[in-house]
Amino acid sequence: MHFSIPETEVRSGENGSTYVAYNIHVNGVLHCRVRYSQLLGLHEQIKKEYGNNVVPAFPPKRIFTLTPAEVEQRREQLEKYMQAVRQDPILGASEMFNSFLRKAQQETQQIPTEEVPLEIYLSNGHKVKVNILTSDQTEDVLEAVALKLDLPDDLVGYFSLFLVREGVDGGLTFIRKLQEFELPYVSVTSLRSSDFHIILRKSYWDTAYDSNVMENRVGLNLLYTQTVSDIERGWILVNKDQHRQLKSLQEKGSKKELIRLGQTLKYFGYIKFDPCITDFPEKGCHVIVSAGNNELNFHVKLPNEQMKEGSFKVTRMRCWRVTSSQVPVVNGTAGPAPGSSAKCDVKLELAFEYLMSKNRLQWVTITSPQAIMMSICLQSMVDELMVKKSGGSITKMLRKRHNGSLHRSDSQQAVKSPPILDSPDSNREQVVKLSTKLSSVSLRGITASNSANDISGSDFHGNYAFEGIGDDDL
Repeated sequence: MHFSIPETEVRSGENGSTYVAYNIHVNGVLHCRVRYSQLLGLHEQIKKEYGNNVVPAFPPKRIFTLTPAEVEQRREQLEKYMQAVRQDPILGASEMFNSFLRKAQQETQQIPTEEVPLEIYLSNGHKVKVNILTSDQTEDVLEAVALKLDLPDDLVGYFSLFLVREGVDGGLTFIRKLQEFELPYVSVTSLRSSDFHIILRKSYWDTAYDSNVMENRVGLNLLYTQTVSDIERGWILVNKDQHRQLKSLQEKGSKKELIRLGQTLKYFGYIKFDPCITDFPEKGCHVIVSAGNNELNFHVKLPNEQMKEGSFKVTRMRCWRVTSSQVPVVNGTAGPAPGSSAKCDVKLELAFEYLMSKNRLQWVTITSPQAIMMSICLQSMVDELMVKKSGGSITKMLRKRHNGSLHRSDSQQAVKSPPILDSPDSNREQVVKLSTKLSSVSLRGITASNSANDISGSDFHGNYAFEGIGDDDL
């Protein structure tokens, strides 16, 4: 997750005095407002618990009132501090840090602790109403939903709660996976829009784990509704013959068979993102990105209107980073006055360094408000591959995963992934050592004749075709 403090506010205290509030944003959205003294208190607690050697540097106290320049300097220092704490594998996962953020979120939104109903959506639009406390964290809400659905404890970790925005056409924009440091009720209600809601969806990528989930009646129903809804919204591509087969299985109530057929279809289990911009294969291209099957899939619209498609395997990414920048907004448009007091939009970019061909690495950049969600998808794919390679428990990993916790950032707020991965097969050599055997990634055009039999929910779809590197080359 990307932490930033893009702005400060001068606010009034209880006795009429004023103080500077630091607005902590997560993924470009306000999470909470805190005072310097609150962060200093957190820092002292962390230092006492974990020692001076672990805790990052904290901006010092000052005797006199800060000048505007000093406030700005402190803002930058506090931002770096919050990023360093969150990205530390011990501090960022600590209950001390997460409970501080949950309490600050609740106080900022001024929502008292009380019992409330909360609607959680399933993939088919059906709503499950659970009674929770406004102060319940993400895991508490997930367990309440599982209890209401009668989903066994050992399957809860296969699912997660996602914050989504529903469009006028019924499409879904995935904002983020709900984190351990937030309160789901507060997160969704603070947006003050009925377009936003929380959805339950499976949180793993490897379809081999579907079998574990399908052994349970509730797990089977959840996978079934997700598969059907993904097909209906055009996330999974089917031709006319496949559509007839699926319809027949649906009418018969053959849920397992429908899922098994779905697993053979293009983009089963993928998350599809909103249209955005990329610099591959050339700068300024419009692209629809989908994440799944240990890859990011690109469906690109070139400047000459030609449509092309290709995929980037996570095992061939040497590293990736998420960067944010502030774009001043004046009267609803981007203004030219950096450093002014005007409100700013946050521009997010995901960039990854990819092994294109033998000994050739290239950076590919995606500019999208969903850049961090894409990064979380990449990280969770890496987590699964590493657990699978080591023979560890996928269930334990899913329960303990810190929702795509990101690694240390540099001064440009860049977040880097682990280095390029070994092949999932431990008997094979590292990808880097096999660079001489790799062929180049290429994008192949989509013709009208190829797409004639495809059923799709979007004009941006066609018959996907990819020429390039596959896992068999590793």
